[in-house]
Amino acid sequence: MAKETRNDFYPVPIVDQAARPDAITRLIIFIVVLTVAAIVFGIFRERLGDPFLMGMLGVLAMVGVGYLFATAIGFVQIAPRSPADGLSKAFVDSMSQGLVLTDAKGRVVYANRAYADMTGATTATDLKTVEGLLSDVPEASSTISQLASGLRDGEANDGEFRLAQSIRPGAAPGARWYRVRARAFTVPSQRQPLNAWQLADISPERAEQERFFLDLQQAIDHLDHAPAGFFSADQDGRITYVNATLAEWLGIDLASFTPGAVTLDEVVAGDGMALVRSVKADPGTTRNAVIDLDLATIAGEALPVRFMHRVSASREGVNGPTRTIVLNRTQGEDSSAQLRASEVRFTRFFNSTPMAIAGVDHNGRILRTNAPFLSLFSSVVDRDAVDRKVRLDTVIHDRDRAAFAAALEKAHQRQADIAPIDTVMPDNEERHMRFYVNAVADGSDAEGAEEAAIVYAVETTEQKALENQMAQSQKMQAVGQLAGGIAHDFNNVLTAIIMASDLLLTNHRPSDPSFPDIMNIKQNANRAASLVRQLLAFSRKQTLRPEVLSLTDVLADLRTLVARLVGNSIKLKIDHGRDLWPVRADIGQFEQVVVNLAVNARDAMPDGGDLMIRTKNVPADECKAYGYREMVPADYVVVEVEDTGSGIAPEVLKKIFEPFFTTKEVGKGTGLGLSMVYGIIKQTGGFIYCDSEVGKGTVFRIFLPRHVAKPMPVEEPKADGEIAVTAAPKQPEAAQANGAKDLSGSATVLLVEDEDAVRMGGVRALTSRGYTVHEASSGVEALEIFDELKGQIDIVVSDVVMPEMDGPTLLGELRKRQPDIRFVFVSGYAEDAFAKNLPADAQFGFLPKPFSLKQLATVVKEVLEG
Repeated sequence: MAKETRNDFYPVPIVDQAARPDAITRLIIFIVVLTVAAIVFGIFRERLGDPFLMGMLGVLAMVGVGYLFATAIGFVQIAPRSPADGLSKAFVDSMSQGLVLTDAKGRVVYANRAYADMTGATTATDLKTVEGLLSDVPEASSTISQLASGLRDGEANDGEFRLAQSIRPGAAPGARWYRVRARAFTVPSQRQPLNAWQLADISPERAEQERFFLDLQQAIDHLDHAPAGFFSADQDGRITYVNATLAEWLGIDLASFTPGAVTLDEVVAGDGMALVRSVKADPGTTRNAVIDLDLATIAGEALPVRFMHRVSASREGVNGPTRTIVLNRTQGEDSSAQLRASEVRFTRFFNSTPMAIAGVDHNGRILRTNAPFLSLFSSVVDRDAVDRKVRLDTVIHDRDRAAFAAALEKAHQRQADIAPIDTVMPDNEERHMRFYVNAVADGSDAEGAEEAAIVYAVETTEQKALENQMAQSQKMQAVGQLAGGIAHDFNNVLTAIIMASDLLLTNHRPSDPSFPDIMNIKQNANRAASLVRQLLAFSRKQTLRPEVLSLTDVLADLRTLVARLVGNSIKLKIDHGRDLWPVRADIGQFEQVVVNLAVNARDAMPDGGDLMIRTKNVPADECKAYGYREMVPADYVVVEVEDTGSGIAPEVLKKIFEPFFTTKEVGKGTGLGLSMVYGIIKQTGGFIYCDSEVGKGTVFRIFLPRHVAKPMPVEEPKADGEIAVTAAPKQPEAAQANGAKDLSGSATVLLVEDEDAVRMGGVRALTSRGYTVHEASSGVEALEIFDELKGQIDIVVSDVVMPEMDGPTLLGELRKRQPDIRFVFVSGYAEDAFAKNLPADAQFGFLPKPFSLKQLATVVKEVLEG
C-alpha cells in the first residue's frame, strides 16, 4: 500500500468555491433542456404518432439526465476555462505568503495552500479567517481590528505583530513575527466585493534586522572607544556626531549632546577655523587634508590635535558634510617626547600669532602659511595655494608689487635691512596692509623647494583710519586756533569801530549829511561781527547760553521759518520721535544749525525735492550700529536732516566742515556755514556726521547728549566774606526791550584794556554816563592804580587776554585785597573758555566783544545794582 501524502489528503487549493457552477446555473440549464424537449414533442406529435414520440421522449430524457449529471460533476462545462485563470491560480497557489479570500459575510471563498500550512488547517472545515484566527489574541487583536475597520471603509492597509508562539499548532516553540495585509477587490461576475487577507511569517527578516543592528551597535561601540577622536559635521559646520573619545577629551557630556547644537566655531580655538574652511573640494569630488590646530575644551583649555579632515562637494559645487578623525597630539609613544612637545608648541605659536605668516620661494610662490594668513587673505589664498603655485604678490596692489619684488630679491641675497611695504588689497583699496619681508638664515632654495623668505603681514586699516582721523583733528584744531586768534584781534578792531560809530552818532542828528555814512559804518561793522561769531563758533570759543530743550517743541516752532526758506518747490516733512529725551543746548545756536542745514539742502535741490527732518532716541547700545569711529557710546537724541538732492562727491565730503571751503560760486558763500554748524555741535558736546551718495541725496546726523537732571544740592550757610556764585548777566540787549532806561551812574570804574582804541572808547562811553573812570593797559598797572586809590574802586571792567597779567589772574589778586569786589570780564572768547580757571565762588559779569556803548553801560549798571 502506497504511503498517503499530504497532497492526497486534501487537494490544492483547499477551498475554491469559484471553480464549481452554482445551483442557479444548473437550474437554468435544466429548464432550457426541458423547454427544447417540449417544443420537439409538440412539432412531431401529429406527424409521427405517439409511439415514436414516446420513444423519442425517453431518449431525450436520458440525454438530459446524463448532461445534468455530467455538468454537476464538472465533466461538462458551459464555457471553457481561460488559460489566464489557470496561470493565476498556479501563481497564487505557489505563493509563500498565506492568502485567504472572504466575502462580505466573512465566509471563506478561497484559501491557498500556504495559508493552510501557516494556520495548520487540514480540511475545508478547519479553515478560519484571519479575524476568526487572531481577533482573540491580545498581541494581534488591535492590528487585526484596525485592518478590518479599514476594509469596511474600502481602505487597504497592513500591520505587523509579534506572538509568543506560532499560529500553527504543534510548531517549534519560540516567538514569531507576522505581517498581515488586507484589501478589498471586486469580481466582474459578482455584485459584492471580496476581501483579500495576506499573512506572512517575517521572523527570519526580523532576525536578520536584529543581527544588523547588533553589528551596527558593535561598530559604533568600537568607534566610540577608538583611541582616536571622530566627529561629523553638516555643510553649515554643525556637529552631528561625536564619538566618546573626542567627547571625553573636550569634556562634552554625550548624554546631553544634541546633534547640531554645537558648531565647529565653538570647538576650534583661535584662527584654526581659517585652516578648516580653506579645505575645499572640487565639484563632485572629495578631498582629504591634514591640519594641526587647537581645540577648546569645555573648561576653556587648549587641546593640540591633528585633523584628518575629509570634505565633499556635490556636482553643483555645494559643500557637503565633513568627516574628521582627530588625533590627540599630547598622547602617543613617540621616540622623543620633547620633540613632540616642541612640535606642538611651534604649531600653536605658528597658528595662534595675530600676525599672518607665509613662507615663499625665490619666485614669490607660497610654500606654507599659518591660519591668520588664510583668514586675512581668504578671498585669494586657500590650502590649495601651494599646489596651485599661487604667488604672494596677488594679495598686493599692482602699484606696490615692484617694491615687493625688490624686497624679495634683498631677502634672497640674505640682506637684513628690508623696509616694510605699505599697500592695499587689490580688490578693496579701503583695506590697508603692511608686509615685512625677512630673509631665511639657513635655507636653500636652489631648486625652489625651500623658503627664500618669510613674509609677515598685518592689517593696518584701523591704524590708517586713526592716523587720518588724528591728522584731520589736528588740522581742524590748528585752523580753529588760527580762526580764534583772528577773531579775537578782529573783535578788538570791530569794538573800536562800533564804539567810535556810537560816539559819532551821539553828536550827529539824523538830518546831518554824515549820519547815513556813520550808520553804514556801524551796519557793516555788525555784519563783520557776524562773520567773527561764525569763526568763533567753528573754533568753539563763542559764548553759548545752554538750557534744557525739548527738540520736539524747538522744531515745531522752526517749521514755518524753514518752510519759508526752502520755498514751495521743496516738500518739507518733520517726523518727531516719540518720548524724546531732553537735551541741553543753546536754543539760538541750535536753530541756526537747523536753518543752515535746511538752506544747504535747498541749494542742492534747485528743481525741487523732499526735505525730511527726523528725531529719535538712540540708546548707548545702538551707537555701534551707525559705525562712526570717534563717537563715544552714550544716550543721544539724534536729529537727521535728509534731502533728495544732487548729493556730495566723496572727495568733497571729506572737506565740508573745513572753514572757508565752499563749492558755491564766488560771492555766494563764505565757506563758514557748515564749519559753524560743526563748531556749535562740538561745543555743545555732540557729534555731527554726513552721509551722501551722488545723485540720491544727503543726510546729516546730529547726535546731542541726553540731559539727565541732577538733584539740587542742599544749600549750607556760608562763612563771612564768602560770595555765592550767581549767574552773570546773560543778555545785555534785554535792556533795549524795556524802552528808555537810566544807564547813568556815579561809581568809580577801573577799566583795564590793552587795546588803546577799545580802552579809549570805553573811557569816553562811561565818562559820558557820569562814571569816574580810571584806565590801565595791563593787569599789573591795574593793581598799582587799585593800591594808589586804596581800594576806592566800585567796579572793575577788564579784558581777559592781556600781556603780563590776564583778567582771571587780576581778579584773583584783587579778591585778596577786596573779597567782594565787583568785576566784569570783556572778551571775544566764550565765557566757558576762562571761567573754569576761576575760583568756584567767584562772582563776575560778562560782556562779549564786539559791543556797543549802550551794552557796556548796561552791563556795568546791572552788576553795580546786582
